[in-house]
Parts: sequence; C-alpha cells; structure tokens
Amino acid sequence: MTSSRISKPHEIVERALELSTADGCVVIADEQSSANLRWAGNALTTNGVTRGRTLTVIATVDGTQGTASGVVSRSAVTADDLEPLVRAAEAAARAAGPAEDARPLVEAGQASGDFTDAPAETTSAVFADFAPALGESFARARAGGRELYGFANHELTSTYLGTSTGVRLRHDQPSGTLELNAKSPDRTRSAWAGRSTRDFKDVDPASLDTELARRLAWAERKTELPAGRYETLLPPTAVADLLIYQLWSSTARDAAEGRTVFSRPGGGTRVGEKLSELPLTLRSDPQEPGLESAPFVIAHSSGDDASVFDNGLPLAATDWVRDGELSRLVTTRHSAALTGLPVAPGIGNLILDGGGERSLEEMVAGTERGLLLTCLWYIREVDPATLLLTGLTRDGVYLVENGEVTGEVNNFRFNESPVDLLSRAAEAGRTEKALPREWGDWFTRAAMPALRIPDFNMSSVSRGV
Repeated sequence: MTSSRISKPHEIVERALELSTADGCVVIADEQSSANLRWAGNALTTNGVTRGRTLTVIATVDGTQGTASGVVSRSAVTADDLEPLVRAAEAAARAAGPAEDARPLVEAGQASGDFTDAPAETTSAVFADFAPALGESFARARAGGRELYGFANHELTSTYLGTSTGVRLRHDQPSGTLELNAKSPDRTRSAWAGRSTRDFKDVDPASLDTELARRLAWAERKTELPAGRYETLLPPTAVADLLIYQLWSSTARDAAEGRTVFSRPGGGTRVGEKLSELPLTLRSDPQEPGLESAPFVIAHSSGDDASVFDNGLPLAATDWVRDGELSRLVTTRHSAALTGLPVAPGIGNLILDGGGERSLEEMVAGTERGLLLTCLWYIREVDPATLLLTGLTRDGVYLVENGEVTGEVNNFRFNESPVDLLSRAAEAGRTEKALPREWGDWFTRAAMPALRIPDFNMSSVSRGV
C-alpha cells in the first residue's frame, strides 16, 4: 500500500504497525467530529461543525532490566507524518527507563467486524428536531419575561485500536450535552438545567424551560440563612459530580499505599467494608442502555488508573459498591498484582442504584424543613485521606417548608466527603440519567438518584448567583 493512498483510519493504524521496529506497538486512531449550537438572550448566536484526527503510537522496547514504553500523540496526522511519529515513539521508549506497569500486550481476541468501515460522523442534522423546539422555547420564555442562555454539543468519536499482537478493535462513542440557563431580566435570579444524551432525540427544551420558569418563580421570595448544617436534598446532577470524583479517587494502589480514604488503618484497603446503611450499589457497565461506553480498555497514557499495556483488555460490568459495601477499587493488571485485588479497569459510565422509587418532587413533598440544591461547581479536594471536598452551590438553593418550596436562599460554600455522605444519607430516590455540572466536560454518562442528607455542611455563605 503506497503512502499516498493511505487515508482511512484503519489503514493509518495498519501502516503505523508495519513501520514499527519496536518489540511491541499499540496504535490508537481517534476520529472526532462535533456539532454545536449556542444561544443567548432568547436567540441563537453561533453554530458549527468540526472534524479532527488524533493518532497515538505506543512503542514498547524490551531490555535487560525490563520493558520500556514511549508514547507520542499528534493531531491532524497524514500518511507522510506516520514514519516520523512511529520513530518518535520508539525513541521515547529507548530513552525511558523500564516501565513499572509493563505487562505483555493484550493478545488478539475477536476483531471488531466494522474495523475497516469509515468512521461515524455527527453533523448539524443531529439537531433537526431539537433546534425548532428550542426556537419555540425562546418565544415562550420571551413572553414569560425570562431570558434563555446555553449551548448544545454533540460529539462522535470513532476509535480504532490496533496492536502488534493482533488486536483490531473499534468503538464509536456518541456524547451529547445540553445546558440551559434561565435568567430574570435584571439578572438577580438564575436557574440551570442540564441533560446528557446520545442523539438529542430524548431532550425536550419545552419541559426544561417549564422547570426553569418554576425555579425562577421560587426565587422571587428571598430568605437569608447563615452557614450551618441543614437537611439537604441533593439532586441527581450534584450526586453525580460527587460520586464521579469518588470514582476518580478510588485507585487500588493509592489506597493500598495508605494515601486515600479507601486505605485501611494499619495497611491494606477498605474493600469489604460497609460504606452505607442504605442498599446502594455504585456500578459501571459498558452495555448499560442509554449510557453505553467502550467495552475494552482505551489508554492513551499510563497512570495509577490506567496502563497503556492494557489496551484492548475487555471490560465487563463492575460493582464498585454493592449493597452499601465497598467491593472493588480501580486497578490495572499491574496494580491488581501489587494489591492482590481483582483486575477492574475504569469504565466510561457510572450508575448509583438501590434507592427508592420517589422522584425528587416527591422527596420535596416529604420534607418538613430543609434545602433543595440545583447543582454544585468549583469542586476541589481538601484532604485525600478523607476525600474532603469543597465547592459552591450555584443557580438556586431553595428553602423547603412543610413539603413545599417557599423561596430561594443565599448560596453557600460546602465542605463534605462523598464517602461520608453515603454513610449519612437517610434516603435515596429514583435513579435517572444525570449530567454532572462540574465534570460534564470529561464525564457525561451517569445515572443517579437524589439523596437526602440530614446534616449537609454549608460551611460559609457565598454571594454568587
């Protein structure tokens, strides 16, 4: 095959593997496309479509002291760029010391039947039904005296993975997000709603606008509250943000070495310990309907949560917490061997099950006095030993009295650990798809229930809207 005729992703992968002179080679071609809409003040402002390609070459070199790896990624790669890219990865491997996470490359299993097919692409047609409905929402909001701001984004990434051991796998990942913000004309009241979607066919702008209009109406009555501990209803989006960070912090090696909240005092990990009295199960499953993610490891770099040597390793449904008990920590093949725990690589979705059947509205109706949050943002870690996080509430904190929302209160800074929240949660509602507000740029596939926390720590007052 001449270089001038190499343009398809699978051809790029095959040619890079042919060019390799290393002892082992992994090639990952990511073909990305995106379409987006943006609007402000009840009017569409911009829209666009983009295309891109990123090629990652991982070379492995065996030496007397072990196997080294070198990783080089470049965008907009053409056929003429392939040999310099492969040589750069090989040079990086030869210059590196032995890789601590070195393992034999994954052996070939059944190849993806569509490995040689063209990449999937998104276009503005993904908004064919959504855009007209959004326009109707603009008119309705204008008539109701509110302004809508926000954006809709749809991405589709086709990943082609090939290795010198014969792995030939391909995965198409659609990811869509909608964030809608409603403001009063004087900008003193603000409300937010977000949704994740695979194709925008299950997103209804009218229902979101109705939800936001109700929240702006709640905010017409203001009440000032001091910092303190309050019974608090965390909506699914806030629960998603907290538990995604918990998942990111649950690597087995860090826990075994005594550096995290999942470290057992005196040594080892807390696997097997009870984290919640509620029958909650925190899990990931690449085949979860509506939240499907890659069914095999795709690792562009190595770290405590991933290893380039594991590329192509099959992924299966994993319970991180089962019926309230910690059952798995994130491991690579390397960290599993170090800790004695099962191999459990990270997976691209997160679901919390085991709550009740009540909706958030029904949980509000069952609240004598407490707070209802909209979302959290600017979340930062304070103490890894307890996974204490701090952050701010945003776009509406509401006072609930005798089963009804009676007004809006000021925003707060909070200090809480998601692990502690699971142990103190008094009620979990119905699980539903949720878009994390803080981590939505990196992790969109989540389903969570609302949680009732009897004593959520609002550590100080925040004057943000």
